[in-house]
Amino acid sequence: MRTEIATLGEFGLIEHLTEGIEHQNASTVYGVGDDAAVLSYPAPKQVLVTTDILLEGVHFDLTYVPLKHLGYKAAVVNFSDIYAMNGVPRQITVTLGISKRFSVEDMEQLYAGIRLACEAYGVDIVGGDTTSSLTGLTISITCVGEADADKVVYRNGAKENDLICVSGDLGAAYMGLQLLEREKSALRGNTDVQPDFSGKEYLLERQLKPEARKDIIQKLTEAGIKPTAMMDISDGLSSELMHICKQSNAGCRVYEEHIPIDYQTAVMAEEFNMNLTTCALNGGEDYELLFTVPLSLHEQVQDIEGIRLIGHITKPELGCALITRDGQEFELKAQGWNPLK
Repeated sequence: MRTEIATLGEFGLIEHLTEGIEHQNASTVYGVGDDAAVLSYPAPKQVLVTTDILLEGVHFDLTYVPLKHLGYKAAVVNFSDIYAMNGVPRQITVTLGISKRFSVEDMEQLYAGIRLACEAYGVDIVGGDTTSSLTGLTISITCVGEADADKVVYRNGAKENDLICVSGDLGAAYMGLQLLEREKSALRGNTDVQPDFSGKEYLLERQLKPEARKDIIQKLTEAGIKPTAMMDISDGLSSELMHICKQSNAGCRVYEEHIPIDYQTAVMAEEFNMNLTTCALNGGEDYELLFTVPLSLHEQVQDIEGIRLIGHITKPELGCALITRDGQEFELKAQGWNPLK
Protein backbone atom coordinates (compact mmCIF):
# COMPACT_ATOMS: atom_id res chain seq x y z
CA MET A 1 0.00 0.00 0.00
CA ARG A 2 1.20 3.49 -0.85
CA THR A 3 -0.38 6.67 0.46
CA GLU A 4 0.72 9.87 -1.28
CA ILE A 5 1.93 12.47 1.20
CA ALA A 6 -0.12 15.16 -0.56
CA THR A 7 -3.33 13.42 0.57
CA LEU A 8 -2.50 14.27 4.20
CA GLY A 9 -0.94 17.70 3.69
CA GLU A 10 1.81 19.16 5.91
CA PHE A 11 -0.13 19.40 9.16
CA GLY A 12 -1.90 16.11 8.56
CA LEU A 13 1.45 14.37 8.06
CA ILE A 14 2.98 15.87 11.22
CA GLU A 15 -0.12 14.94 13.22
CA HIS A 16 -0.04 11.41 11.80
CA LEU A 17 3.66 10.88 12.54
CA THR A 18 3.59 12.37 16.05
CA GLU A 19 0.33 10.77 17.17
CA GLY A 20 0.40 9.30 20.67
CA ILE A 21 3.74 10.78 21.71
CA GLU A 22 3.95 10.89 25.49
CA HIS A 23 6.49 13.17 27.14
CA GLN A 24 9.10 11.64 29.42
CA ASN A 25 10.73 14.84 30.73
CA ALA A 26 9.47 17.38 33.26
CA SER A 27 11.32 20.07 31.27
CA THR A 28 8.84 19.55 28.38
CA VAL A 29 5.93 21.85 29.24
CA TYR A 30 4.27 21.72 25.79
CA GLY A 31 5.34 19.82 22.67
CA VAL A 32 3.95 19.30 19.16
CA GLY A 33 0.77 21.15 18.18
CA ASP A 34 1.38 24.88 18.53
CA ASP A 35 3.60 27.58 17.01
CA ALA A 36 6.47 26.65 19.33
CA ALA A 37 7.32 24.11 21.99
CA VAL A 38 7.50 25.29 25.61
CA LEU A 39 10.43 24.06 27.71
CA SER A 40 11.40 24.85 31.28
CA TYR A 41 14.95 24.58 32.64
CA PRO A 42 15.19 26.13 36.11
CA ALA A 43 18.64 27.09 37.49
CA PRO A 44 21.25 25.70 38.09
CA LYS A 45 20.69 23.84 34.81
CA GLN A 46 22.26 25.15 31.63
CA VAL A 47 20.61 24.47 28.29
CA LEU A 48 22.62 22.71 25.58
CA VAL A 49 21.52 22.93 21.93
CA THR A 50 22.92 21.04 18.93
CA THR A 51 21.71 20.52 15.38
CA ASP A 52 22.59 18.13 12.59
CA ILE A 53 21.54 17.89 8.95
CA LEU A 54 21.57 14.73 6.82
CA LEU A 55 21.23 14.92 3.04
CA GLU A 56 20.45 11.98 0.79
CA GLY A 57 23.40 11.26 -1.48
CA VAL A 58 25.83 13.05 0.85
CA HIS A 59 25.29 11.50 4.30
CA PHE A 60 23.29 8.39 3.46
CA ASP A 61 22.41 6.09 0.57
CA LEU A 62 18.93 4.57 0.61
CA THR A 63 20.13 1.71 -1.60
CA TYR A 64 21.28 -0.02 1.57
CA VAL A 65 20.11 2.13 4.49
CA PRO A 66 16.62 1.14 5.78
CA LEU A 67 14.51 4.21 6.64
CA LYS A 68 13.88 2.99 10.18
CA HIS A 69 17.64 2.70 10.81
CA LEU A 70 18.16 6.12 9.27
CA GLY A 71 15.62 7.69 11.64
CA TYR A 72 17.26 6.02 14.63
CA LYS A 73 20.74 7.14 13.59
CA ALA A 74 19.63 10.71 12.81
CA ALA A 75 18.34 11.07 16.37
CA VAL A 76 21.22 9.27 18.10
CA VAL A 77 23.99 11.36 16.49
CA ASN A 78 22.38 14.43 18.05
CA PHE A 79 22.11 12.78 21.47
CA SER A 80 25.81 11.95 21.16
CA ASP A 81 26.69 15.65 20.81
CA ILE A 82 24.84 16.45 24.06
CA TYR A 83 26.58 13.61 25.92
CA ALA A 84 29.89 14.94 24.55
CA MET A 85 29.21 18.13 26.56
CA ASN A 86 28.64 15.95 29.66
CA GLY A 87 24.92 16.69 29.41
CA VAL A 88 21.66 14.77 29.06
CA PRO A 89 19.48 15.07 25.91
CA ARG A 90 15.85 15.97 26.68
CA GLN A 91 14.01 17.18 23.55
CA ILE A 92 14.32 17.15 19.76
CA THR A 93 12.64 18.89 16.86
CA VAL A 94 12.54 17.07 13.51
CA THR A 95 12.54 18.85 10.15
CA LEU A 96 12.04 16.85 6.95
CA GLY A 97 12.44 17.76 3.28
CA ILE A 98 10.56 15.05 1.35
CA SER A 99 10.59 14.40 -2.40
CA LYS A 100 7.65 13.01 -4.37
CA ARG A 101 9.04 9.48 -4.45
CA PHE A 102 8.39 8.99 -0.73
CA SER A 103 5.03 7.85 0.59
CA VAL A 104 3.34 8.26 3.98
CA GLU A 105 4.37 4.66 4.75
CA ASP A 106 8.04 5.56 4.09
CA MET A 107 7.79 8.45 6.55
CA GLU A 108 6.15 6.14 9.10
CA GLN A 109 9.25 3.93 8.89
CA LEU A 110 11.60 6.90 9.30
CA TYR A 111 9.62 8.19 12.28
CA ALA A 112 9.44 4.71 13.82
CA GLY A 113 13.25 4.82 14.03
CA ILE A 114 13.28 8.34 15.48
CA ARG A 115 10.64 7.41 18.07
CA LEU A 116 12.48 4.22 19.00
CA ALA A 117 15.67 6.22 19.66
CA CYS A 118 13.73 8.75 21.73
CA GLU A 119 12.15 6.00 23.85
CA ALA A 120 15.53 4.31 24.39
CA TYR A 121 17.25 7.55 25.51
CA GLY A 122 14.33 9.24 27.28
CA VAL A 123 13.99 12.14 24.83
CA ASP A 124 10.80 13.98 23.80
CA ILE A 125 9.86 14.96 20.23
CA VAL A 126 8.49 18.49 20.66
CA GLY A 127 8.16 19.90 17.15
CA GLY A 128 9.61 20.32 13.69
CA ASP A 129 8.63 21.09 10.13
CA THR A 130 8.06 19.33 6.81
CA THR A 131 8.40 20.63 3.28
CA SER A 132 8.71 19.25 -0.24
CA SER A 133 12.19 18.68 -1.63
CA LEU A 134 13.44 18.52 -5.21
CA THR A 135 16.65 16.68 -4.28
CA GLY A 136 15.59 13.62 -2.31
CA LEU A 137 15.31 13.29 1.46
CA THR A 138 16.66 15.84 3.93
CA ILE A 139 16.56 15.30 7.71
CA SER A 140 17.48 18.05 10.13
CA ILE A 141 17.24 17.40 13.86
CA THR A 142 17.83 19.88 16.65
CA CYS A 143 18.40 18.48 20.12
CA VAL A 144 18.03 20.33 23.42
CA GLY A 145 19.72 18.98 26.53
CA GLU A 146 20.71 20.03 30.01
CA ALA A 147 23.66 19.96 32.36
CA ASP A 148 24.49 21.51 35.71
CA ALA A 149 26.44 24.71 35.07
CA ASP A 150 29.55 23.33 36.79
CA LYS A 151 29.41 19.99 34.94
CA VAL A 152 29.52 21.16 31.30
CA VAL A 153 32.68 19.97 29.50
CA TYR A 154 34.08 21.90 26.52
CA ARG A 155 36.78 21.03 23.98
CA ASN A 156 39.18 23.67 25.25
CA GLY A 157 40.09 22.40 28.74
CA ALA A 158 42.84 19.84 28.04
CA LYS A 159 46.06 20.52 29.98
CA GLU A 160 49.63 19.27 29.60
CA ASN A 161 50.06 15.71 30.98
CA ASP A 162 46.31 15.00 30.87
CA LEU A 163 45.50 11.44 29.80
CA ILE A 164 43.69 10.92 26.50
CA CYS A 165 40.87 8.34 26.70
CA VAL A 166 38.37 6.83 24.27
CA SER A 167 35.31 4.66 24.80
CA GLY A 168 34.55 1.49 22.86
CA ASP A 169 36.47 0.66 19.70
CA LEU A 170 37.25 2.57 16.51
CA GLY A 171 37.04 2.02 12.76
CA ALA A 172 34.11 -0.42 12.77
CA ALA A 173 31.53 2.01 11.34
CA TYR A 174 33.91 2.91 8.51
CA MET A 175 34.50 -0.74 7.68
CA GLY A 176 30.73 -1.30 7.74
CA LEU A 177 30.36 1.47 5.16
CA GLN A 178 33.10 -0.05 2.95
CA LEU A 179 31.31 -3.40 3.14
CA LEU A 180 27.94 -1.90 2.14
CA GLU A 181 29.49 0.09 -0.71
CA ARG A 182 31.28 -3.01 -2.02
CA GLU A 183 28.08 -5.06 -2.03
CA LYS A 184 26.19 -2.22 -3.69
CA SER A 185 28.73 -2.17 -6.53
CA ALA A 186 28.83 -5.96 -6.81
CA LEU A 187 25.04 -6.32 -6.99
CA ARG A 188 24.33 -3.27 -9.16
CA GLY A 189 21.22 -3.98 -11.22
CA ASN A 190 20.73 -7.46 -9.72
CA THR A 191 17.72 -7.36 -7.39
CA ASP A 192 17.38 -11.16 -7.00
CA VAL A 193 20.55 -11.73 -4.98
CA GLN A 194 20.89 -10.85 -1.31
CA PRO A 195 24.42 -10.20 0.01
CA ASP A 196 25.74 -12.52 2.72
CA PHE A 197 26.83 -10.48 5.73
CA SER A 198 27.20 -13.36 8.20
CA GLY A 199 30.08 -12.81 10.60
CA LYS A 200 30.09 -9.09 9.82
CA GLU A 201 26.97 -8.05 11.75
CA TYR A 202 28.88 -5.88 14.22
CA LEU A 203 30.34 -3.72 11.43
CA LEU A 204 26.92 -3.20 9.85
CA GLU A 205 25.33 -2.35 13.19
CA ARG A 206 28.04 0.23 13.90
CA GLN A 207 27.34 1.91 10.56
CA LEU A 208 23.55 1.57 10.34
CA LYS A 209 22.49 1.74 14.00
CA PRO A 210 25.12 3.49 16.13
CA GLU A 211 24.53 4.16 19.83
CA ALA A 212 25.41 7.27 21.85
CA ARG A 213 27.58 6.57 24.91
CA LYS A 214 25.12 7.52 27.64
CA ASP A 215 26.55 4.63 29.68
CA ILE A 216 30.07 6.10 29.70
CA ILE A 217 28.81 9.50 30.88
CA GLN A 218 26.92 7.74 33.68
CA LYS A 219 30.02 5.73 34.69
CA LEU A 220 32.20 8.87 34.77
CA THR A 221 29.59 10.68 36.87
CA GLU A 222 29.33 7.75 39.30
CA ALA A 223 33.14 7.71 39.62
CA GLY A 224 33.15 11.47 40.31
CA ILE A 225 35.24 12.14 37.20
CA LYS A 226 34.69 15.32 35.18
CA PRO A 227 36.78 15.27 31.97
CA THR A 228 38.89 18.35 31.22
CA ALA A 229 37.90 18.24 27.52
CA MET A 230 35.56 16.01 25.53
CA MET A 231 33.92 15.47 22.15
CA ASP A 232 32.34 12.62 20.25
CA ILE A 233 34.07 10.87 17.36
CA SER A 234 31.99 11.62 14.30
CA ASP A 235 34.69 12.69 11.82
CA GLY A 236 37.53 10.39 12.92
CA LEU A 237 39.81 10.17 15.99
CA SER A 238 42.67 12.10 14.37
CA SER A 239 40.45 15.01 13.36
CA GLU A 240 38.71 15.21 16.76
CA LEU A 241 41.98 15.06 18.69
CA MET A 242 43.32 17.93 16.64
CA HIS A 243 40.18 19.94 17.48
CA ILE A 244 40.76 19.40 21.20
CA CYS A 245 44.46 20.26 20.91
CA LYS A 246 43.83 23.38 18.83
CA GLN A 247 41.13 24.70 21.15
CA SER A 248 43.12 23.79 24.27
CA ASN A 249 46.36 25.22 22.82
CA ALA A 250 48.12 21.89 23.37
CA GLY A 251 49.87 19.02 21.59
CA CYS A 252 49.38 15.27 21.99
CA ARG A 253 51.00 11.86 21.74
CA VAL A 254 48.78 8.92 20.81
CA TYR A 255 50.08 5.35 20.84
CA GLU A 256 49.10 3.09 17.97
CA GLU A 257 49.22 -0.05 20.16
CA HIS A 258 46.61 1.40 22.55
CA ILE A 259 43.97 2.35 19.95
CA PRO A 260 41.03 -0.03 20.59
CA ILE A 261 40.02 -1.99 17.47
CA ASP A 262 37.48 -4.81 17.21
CA TYR A 263 38.49 -8.15 15.69
CA GLN A 264 35.89 -7.89 12.87
CA THR A 265 37.29 -4.47 11.93
CA ALA A 266 40.79 -5.93 11.67
CA VAL A 267 39.63 -8.88 9.53
CA MET A 268 37.69 -6.56 7.19
CA ALA A 269 40.60 -4.12 6.80
CA GLU A 270 42.83 -7.03 5.78
CA GLU A 271 40.21 -8.22 3.29
CA PHE A 272 40.10 -4.73 1.77
CA ASN A 273 43.90 -4.44 1.92
CA MET A 274 43.57 -1.25 4.00
CA ASN A 275 45.82 0.00 6.78
CA LEU A 276 44.01 -0.80 10.02
CA THR A 277 45.40 2.14 12.03
CA THR A 278 44.46 4.57 9.23
CA CYS A 279 40.88 3.23 9.33
CA ALA A 280 40.73 3.65 13.12
CA LEU A 281 42.23 7.16 13.02
CA ASN A 282 40.26 8.57 10.11
CA GLY A 283 37.15 6.42 9.64
CA GLY A 284 34.61 8.44 11.61
CA GLU A 285 30.97 7.76 12.53
CA ASP A 286 31.94 5.67 15.57
CA TYR A 287 30.16 8.12 17.94
CA GLU A 288 32.48 7.05 20.73
CA LEU A 289 33.61 9.60 23.31
CA LEU A 290 37.10 11.10 23.21
CA PHE A 291 38.08 12.87 26.41
CA THR A 292 40.97 13.97 28.60
CA VAL A 293 41.36 13.61 32.37
CA PRO A 294 44.07 14.78 34.80
CA LEU A 295 47.00 12.36 35.26
CA SER A 296 46.05 12.04 38.95
CA LEU A 297 42.88 10.14 37.92
CA HIS A 298 44.85 7.45 36.06
CA GLU A 299 43.80 4.55 38.27
CA GLN A 300 40.13 5.56 38.60
CA VAL A 301 39.63 5.98 34.86
CA GLN A 302 41.56 2.80 34.04
CA ASP A 303 39.16 0.83 36.24
CA ILE A 304 36.09 1.88 34.23
CA GLU A 305 35.02 -0.82 31.78
CA GLY A 306 34.77 0.33 28.17
CA ILE A 307 37.40 3.09 28.43
CA ARG A 308 40.92 2.89 26.99
CA LEU A 309 43.87 5.20 27.66
CA ILE A 310 45.49 5.95 24.31
CA GLY A 311 47.96 8.76 25.01
CA HIS A 312 48.60 12.08 26.72
CA ILE A 313 48.46 15.84 26.17
CA THR A 314 51.77 17.69 25.65
CA LYS A 315 53.06 21.25 25.19
CA PRO A 316 51.67 22.87 22.02
CA GLU A 317 55.11 23.21 20.40
CA LEU A 318 55.46 19.41 20.32
CA GLY A 319 52.49 19.19 17.93
CA CYS A 320 50.10 16.23 17.49
CA ALA A 321 51.76 12.89 16.81
CA LEU A 322 51.07 9.17 16.52
CA ILE A 323 53.69 6.87 18.04
CA THR A 324 53.76 3.65 16.01
CA ARG A 325 54.27 0.15 17.42
CA ASP A 326 57.96 0.32 16.49
CA GLY A 327 58.46 3.68 18.20
CA GLN A 328 58.38 5.97 15.16
CA GLU A 329 56.65 9.32 15.41
CA PHE A 330 54.29 10.57 12.69
CA GLU A 331 52.46 13.87 12.59
CA LEU A 332 48.69 13.41 12.96
CA LYS A 333 46.70 14.59 9.96
CA ALA A 334 42.97 15.30 9.87
CA GLN A 335 42.04 12.99 7.01
CA GLY A 336 38.59 12.13 8.28
CA TRP A 337 35.18 13.09 6.92
CA ASN A 338 35.03 16.61 5.48
CA PRO A 339 31.42 17.45 4.55
CA LEU A 340 32.48 20.43 2.41
CA LYS A 341 34.88 18.51 0.14
